[in-house]
Amino acid sequence: MTDRPTVRPPLPADRPVAPTATLAARAPSAVHTAEPATVAFPLVAAVARGVALVFVLPVRLLWELIAAAGRLLYRHLLSPAGRFLRDWLVAPLVWALHRLLWRPLVWCARTLIWLPLTWAARHLLWLPLVWLARGVAWVARTLVWLPLVWLAYALAWVARTVVWLPLVWLAYALAWVARTVVWLPLVWLARRGLRPPLVALGRVLAWLTEHLVLRPLRRVGAALTPVGRLLWRGVGMLAGALGAALAGLVRGIRWVVVGFGRLVVVAVVGAWRTAGRVLRLVYRLILRPIGHGLRWLWRHTVRPLLSGVRWVWSVTVVPVARGLRAAWRATVTPAARWTRRAVLDPARVASREVLSALGLRR
Repeated sequence: MTDRPTVRPPLPADRPVAPTATLAARAPSAVHTAEPATVAFPLVAAVARGVALVFVLPVRLLWELIAAAGRLLYRHLLSPAGRFLRDWLVAPLVWALHRLLWRPLVWCARTLIWLPLTWAARHLLWLPLVWLARGVAWVARTLVWLPLVWLAYALAWVARTVVWLPLVWLAYALAWVARTVVWLPLVWLARRGLRPPLVALGRVLAWLTEHLVLRPLRRVGAALTPVGRLLWRGVGMLAGALGAALAGLVRGIRWVVVGFGRLVVVAVVGAWRTAGRVLRLVYRLILRPIGHGLRWLWRHTVRPLLSGVRWVWSVTVVPVARGLRAAWRATVTPAARWTRRAVLDPARVASREVLSALGLRR
């Protein structure tokens, strides 16, 4: 075995030998030092080959045998069995379930349940509700909304014509009366009746005082001091008399103004009370009968209409809904329960057992 190291391909343990040999050829001085290594490596390679031959080769051969057996088993047994089961068992079973179970169930559900329910819901529930809603809308619009709109227009016209315009005219009349009867006469009286006499009286008094009192007093005052004092007292008395006359005139003017103010207040209060009585009469004669009429209309039209709608609902819609619920409970629920218990559960159990037997489901 050590005589043929170069004929067979070297092992991984033999690869460092070539560099050693080349180094030995290049360096002749190192031949004696590398000779023991070149002798020891073929022995290690032979031992490694023996170990591989004894232990690795049987395991490799066993693995190749198992892989070949698996390929042969899959190619000649499992694949034909799978195709056979798919073509002759699963596909006919699926076809039979689809043709004999699913389509009849769909046809029964559509023909016996869905179409009757949609027809009943449309003709027995939806169309009566639509007609009833249209009738209620027409009645509400004709008997409630339009009368209320006309009543609102009438009330607005009555309020504008009977209340607002008379009050506006009364306010304009009171303002015109106050301006014409009170203010303008007072202004004219003050300008024409009181001012000229007062001005003339003031001028006369000033002239009299200047010519009859002051000048004589000035002339005689130096010599006739007692007489001047007496005259001063007389002038004081005359001034007091004039003051009293002016005070009486002012009191008269005040009495006239206060009387006229009281007259205006009485007129305004009377107009207010008259407006209140007019509004009370409007309420009693117009608004209250209209309210009674609306209440009577509500009691005799809208309330009976609502009661009729509630009665129609309780007589038509409620029994139909209860009948549909009872029919559903009597037909659909037992059929669905029987279908689930007699058809779907056995089919599910059978399919689970077949799949478990075939190894397709754990």
